[in-house]
Amino acid sequence: MARNEQLIRQHRLLQILERTRFGYTLLELRDALRDELGLTSLHTRTIRRDIDALQAAGLDIVSLELDRGRVWKLGETTRTAYQINATATELLALSVGRDLLNPLNGTFIGQGITSFWNRVQDAVPENIWQHYERVRQILFVSGTPVKNYDSHRGILKTLERAILQHRWCDVVYSSLTRENSQRRISPRAIVFYNASLYVIAEEESEPNSVRHWKLDRLQNAEISDDYFKPEQEDYHDYLESGIGIYANEGSVVYEIALTDIGARWVEEEPWHPKQEITAVGDGEMILKVPGNHDMEIIPRVLAFGEHARIISPVPCKEAVVVILKRLLENYGH
Repeated sequence: MARNEQLIRQHRLLQILERTRFGYTLLELRDALRDELGLTSLHTRTIRRDIDALQAAGLDIVSLELDRGRVWKLGETTRTAYQINATATELLALSVGRDLLNPLNGTFIGQGITSFWNRVQDAVPENIWQHYERVRQILFVSGTPVKNYDSHRGILKTLERAILQHRWCDVVYSSLTRENSQRRISPRAIVFYNASLYVIAEEESEPNSVRHWKLDRLQNAEISDDYFKPEQEDYHDYLESGIGIYANEGSVVYEIALTDIGARWVEEEPWHPKQEITAVGDGEMILKVPGNHDMEIIPRVLAFGEHARIISPVPCKEAVVVILKRLLENYGH
């Protein structure tokens, strides 16, 4: 059984238990999970194993024998373990983190953040809250686009079901070079990158070629009755191979010559955890950084102006020359 399938189901089971004070029978839990995850079948034995796994993880889930049968619910330890006592500094740190995650509004993560923040407000003493409000007038988070995926809530739910059940999805997708078109994709995971959500998926018409589909460009998604077999489940190494969100078909090491100023910029704001900067003399430094696509590198190099120059791969260097010629034409030179 797929590891992510178990995790998604167990997480949703925990959410269902959080909503009840009086508990659910195994049949009620099964029906609720089938409805929320769109499952065609689910056995109560699977629910029981999921409950055992959550209990083994330290969650206080208890069972009681009632007139309507045995029910399961969250125990008092679980319900009271997360009471919050925050200092002004901790509250400040939490609020800054909340601002950074604003683009997740409209997702189940965004809903959880809002719910948690409301509980924080209820639990924090008034004097600490007043101090927090004063400090927040001089500390701001900037540079994070304000996005909201409320309009994509139904699409996200469909994609979650498709990921869980390994089913193909029929979507309407638009790109910068192609108008709305009907596509069939096999969703594998959802990625949050640079204030936007992306779906890792393979298109049926291009087998063995995984792409990243920007959620903003998905107009519709319908789950199909056809299933696929995923080849990979852990995408951490896959996503960390480059410095952007381009699909990974084999990363390449880019070599970039930097001036002393350019090198200091890269050291202050690293491009990638595995980047290497070495001195070669005459005040020039060489940056080696992995990338999955030229357009992960070229915009960054151009932003450095005369302080950065691509050395290799040669095709990437040649692509920059073409871009520069077109820029000169645009400016009338």
